[in-house]
Amino acid sequence: MSSNKRKNWKIYKFGGSSLADTACFVRVSKIILDSYYVNESFNHGIVVSAMGGFTDLLIKISEDCTSESLFSSNEYKLISERISVLSNDLLEENESKEYLDNVFSDFDEIKNILEQPLNSADCGEKGEIIAGFGELWSARLMNIYLNKLLAEKKSAFLDSRKVLFLEKSDIDHTVDWLKSKESFSELISSSPSSIYVITGFIASKYNGISTNLGRNGSDYSAAIFASLFDAEELVIWTDVDGVLSADPNRVKSARLISNLSYNEAMELAYFGAKVIHPKTFSPLIKQEIPISIRNTFDPEKKGTKISSNIDANREIKGITVIESMALINVEGTGMLGVPGTADKLFASLKEKNISVSLISQASSEHSICIAIPQSLTEIAYNQINDAFSKEIKSGLISNIDIKRDLSILAVVGDNMVGQYGIAGKFFNTLGEAGISVRAIAQGSSERNISAVIDSKDTNQALNETHKGFFMTKPTLNVGIIGIGVVGGELLNQLNHNTEKICNKFNIQLEIKGIAKSNAMILTEDSLDCSDWKTLIESSSVDFDIDKFVKHVSEDGANQNTLIIDCTSNEDISSKYSQWLESGLHVITPNKKAFSGNLDAYKKIKDLSNSSGSYCFYETTVAAGLPVISTVQSLIDTGDTIHSIEGIFSGTLAYLFNVYDGTKPFSQIVSEAKSSGYTEPDPRDDLTGMDVARKLAIIGREAGRALKIDTFNIENLVPEELMNVDSDQFLDLFKNYDNDMQERFLNAKKNSMVLRYTAKLNKDNEVFIGLSEYPEDHAFSNIQLTDNIIQIQSDRYSKNPMVIQGPGAGPEVTAAGIFADIVTLIKLTN
Repeated sequence: MSSNKRKNWKIYKFGGSSLADTACFVRVSKIILDSYYVNESFNHGIVVSAMGGFTDLLIKISEDCTSESLFSSNEYKLISERISVLSNDLLEENESKEYLDNVFSDFDEIKNILEQPLNSADCGEKGEIIAGFGELWSARLMNIYLNKLLAEKKSAFLDSRKVLFLEKSDIDHTVDWLKSKESFSELISSSPSSIYVITGFIASKYNGISTNLGRNGSDYSAAIFASLFDAEELVIWTDVDGVLSADPNRVKSARLISNLSYNEAMELAYFGAKVIHPKTFSPLIKQEIPISIRNTFDPEKKGTKISSNIDANREIKGITVIESMALINVEGTGMLGVPGTADKLFASLKEKNISVSLISQASSEHSICIAIPQSLTEIAYNQINDAFSKEIKSGLISNIDIKRDLSILAVVGDNMVGQYGIAGKFFNTLGEAGISVRAIAQGSSERNISAVIDSKDTNQALNETHKGFFMTKPTLNVGIIGIGVVGGELLNQLNHNTEKICNKFNIQLEIKGIAKSNAMILTEDSLDCSDWKTLIESSSVDFDIDKFVKHVSEDGANQNTLIIDCTSNEDISSKYSQWLESGLHVITPNKKAFSGNLDAYKKIKDLSNSSGSYCFYETTVAAGLPVISTVQSLIDTGDTIHSIEGIFSGTLAYLFNVYDGTKPFSQIVSEAKSSGYTEPDPRDDLTGMDVARKLAIIGREAGRALKIDTFNIENLVPEELMNVDSDQFLDLFKNYDNDMQERFLNAKKNSMVLRYTAKLNKDNEVFIGLSEYPEDHAFSNIQLTDNIIQIQSDRYSKNPMVIQGPGAGPEVTAAGIFADIVTLIKLTN
């Protein structure tokens, strides 16, 4: 069988993605030869699939082509072109010619097969035979190429059809082990080699006619040959790092599983893990041959090892799902205590080869619930209906109910046996995420707990269950709407500080979306905040608020989702209650929702906290200054606020700090606009409405039912200028400079200064406008854009509390939003 030096065997299997092109063949050959030269005590069996895509092309030929149309078909063209390129790239000219001659000779054989009558005795199933030529071509090519690279020609081609035989059986692809072992022993005794390149997928029927082992049958082939060689190990080389804890395309936090038992791996494979075919295990378990799953494209990684050993370090190994399922529930009083009812049900399904994926039966035997592929629902229903026709007519079976569009979610692990709380944690996680469970099942082995859920909940269920069992860090998904001056600065601050915050609070913070008025970016992984400007400018996706929020929250429970609204848009702020009701958190500097309709404000306040979600809006009043939180703390601890007075506008603070009568007031406003101290239209500041909104918010927080339409507000914009074009406003505003000059001089004559302030007294009377203050008053001695708020209460009566500092600007406003994010993390983590 092998040289004296090499006694044992390793079996390597390479799938189609590992053999897709020239570079892949070179990479695979390096893996084989590196192992061959390093492991000097091992011979190597190399099982190969067809080159990537070839099997599909061959099946299409068997279905669509005739003998006359074969050589003009697009499929023939694609195969012949690709295989010619591979051969010419890898082989010497004479070797390539000989190899390609054999390939085109095979096409002549395919032509002859296509000429045969459908399923004739001499031909068998045409599709089965034709589909297997891809493995012949890849195995021959790899064998010739390896011998080209080897110092001595030690590699041999092994056509598995000569040694692998299937029994005549009702069960598909049953190996005739006795005949296969005899044929195998004869072949390797007569043609010994230290490397065999073996065709995967294909075999021979009991009568010698070619067949195959079905889709993904190359894994099964590799396992069969590992058993025949009595190998030390089977390594399946593929395009992933190994078996993951969940589907990485749906669960971004899926992690590599380093060790699995055979039973765990079989459960995961049956329930949808696509790395291994379920049939792979049966030939290996008796001989305890371990399987390794490794990445052809990153061979240094150790991958996943599957063996008889049980890893005691983790109860749950993987979470997986079967989709497109349906539930059939059969119930009736006639089933109570009647033996044979289940047998009758399953026998009726067996007649149509319908496999049941899950069974749940009430202990009273009043009902049996089964899960089957949805595509077989009608057939199954008719079979059951026929089988129990007498019972249905007599009323013993009262109902056969079908529920469609379902998925089976399963958690798998050997160490669940005897462990308290695993099932409770599983179903509690689904319950907290608002996911209904339609049926459950757990075998006595306790290796698998399954839940039937609605298909629409599959992604969320996978992610939430995975987080519950695998994530050591909770995740906060964040979506930011409005990326202008403040929103952009927030993204810059997040870019520089997120890692520090995550490490400090042991949390994962992921920016899942950003949006402006006409575009948005939605990401599966966390957004790269360092490049947000380029990303949003290149986005062609129109902004859709509902799609945005759904995306940000869809892979996790809403309690892990934060929407940050950095706009001043009233339509967006109107959605806060809806978001809070569904469990999302909200942080915003947008004043509209908190200063507008009083009932809407109260609803937001009621929902925040009580719904399990939080709404923070500290930056609505004085950017990053702790005004709202201070007022809330006073009220929460039993204090009573009597009056609030202050300068609430950084813009108006700047204007009256700078205005000293030497320049016209309109010129001060114009220069402030040019320096970015005002809104694009200065009237938005001069009307006093922004100040009114801020006072309404802080007053409401103090327990006052304030409404802006009752406020006495001094508007610094003359009425006749309110509706003129914004470009004309400043020119026309010059005509009113004398009025402001006169007020300034009157104040100065009395050693007073002008300040635009807002006042709320104990009787809920509000005045907002220009007031005069002594030169030594705190309001008269602020920095350029400072806000200053004075609060008089029971506790702060004779010496009122004063909060002062920058009350405007993107840096301090963004910092205030960031502070709210940290507060949310502290509360929810």
